[in-house]
Amino acid sequence: MPLIALGVNHQTAPVDVRERVAVGDAQLPATLRSLLAVPGVEEAALLSTCNRTELYAHLDNGAAPDLIGWMAQQHGIDRHALATYTYQHHEAEAARHLFRVATGLDSLVLGEPQILGQVKAAWQSARGAGSLRTPLDRLFQHGFQVAKRVRTDTRIGAHPVSVAYAGVRLVRQVFAELDRATVLLIGAGDTIELAAKHLVNADAKRLLIANRTLEHAQALASRVGGYALALSETARHLPEADVVISATAAREPVLRAATVREALKARRQRPMFLLDLAVPRDIEAAVADLPDAYLYTVDDLEQVISENKASRQMAAEQAEVIIELAVEHYMAWWRAQDRQDSLRALRRSAERAKALALERARERLASGEPAEAVMARLAHQLTNQLLHSPSTALRQAAIEGDSSLLAAAARLFPDPDATPPGTPPERG
Repeated sequence: MPLIALGVNHQTAPVDVRERVAVGDAQLPATLRSLLAVPGVEEAALLSTCNRTELYAHLDNGAAPDLIGWMAQQHGIDRHALATYTYQHHEAEAARHLFRVATGLDSLVLGEPQILGQVKAAWQSARGAGSLRTPLDRLFQHGFQVAKRVRTDTRIGAHPVSVAYAGVRLVRQVFAELDRATVLLIGAGDTIELAAKHLVNADAKRLLIANRTLEHAQALASRVGGYALALSETARHLPEADVVISATAAREPVLRAATVREALKARRQRPMFLLDLAVPRDIEAAVADLPDAYLYTVDDLEQVISENKASRQMAAEQAEVIIELAVEHYMAWWRAQDRQDSLRALRRSAERAKALALERARERLASGEPAEAVMARLAHQLTNQLLHSPSTALRQAAIEGDSSLLAAAARLFPDPDATPPGTPPERG
């Protein structure tokens, strides 16, 4: 039962590549159906966040589908160009990768807590789409158990740092006078809510919260003491914003360069700091070319986040030990399933041989052939059918000198006339 993890992340691909392969919630069921239609793919799950898009698949034995080619075709990207940004992990390495992702060890922010919820959402989506069976389902559940144990047994979650926190830290480094700043937040999800809370703690003067669903913006504004706007009102209020932080699930930019250009004219050369935490990006890349506009994306947070890594490194090393043990346990279960599959295949083969032999025996009895002759023939034919494949394999093993198969056969089919080991000699 081959297992594979394949994808791109913040370590292997820039944001302009990650946004092209990102899969939104609305597209997820159709994308999973497309993936399951690839010959050789038995079950699959997709994880897509601002920092990664990954697929996890259980393949038929012997299958080698071109999953990079599938991803490239799915998103309209040249296969060879995409291949330079992708990574692949197989079997135990694939399990280890998922466990590291779920615990935050593979995150931009080491140990960040949001990724576990995103992995759970990916698992639930795959379950809802009917694309999971036992092997992958068990893999994800192992991952959740590992993440819980790492959070409990190490200090990886002490003083948690999120992308939102790192973003606000960057804002404070570039825009020192937050207590005099108006901040426009676009979106109303978890990332924007965390950013809003950090901004409140940093004494930001005024928060404007714009969202496509006004009720969500109003609910968040009431929790953080901000002012709610409909997304359609963004352009009218944009000149007021000294800082813009955006994180929506939109597939296209919600803030265009033309809109920002007009806002900057109204601001009369007062600079505007813009932080785009979304993938696909919310703010058109051309904004970076505008005078007095300072545009940053999630890829610009590395320097801020590196300060956090040193303090968590010991906890990360402890987490790796927990993960290794979990990988061993999962792969032991996986190998047991392989053996179960072999046993089931052997039993199915024997049952087919039995059914065929019985059918022929009944036909002979019905034609008047003596019962004793029919029984002898039945025993002879059934024995030959059951022993044909093993005998052929053992003859070939003897020719090729395959001692491991011959030794296994000796254990499986002991000579009934041989003296069992340890049997005392007969006394005369």
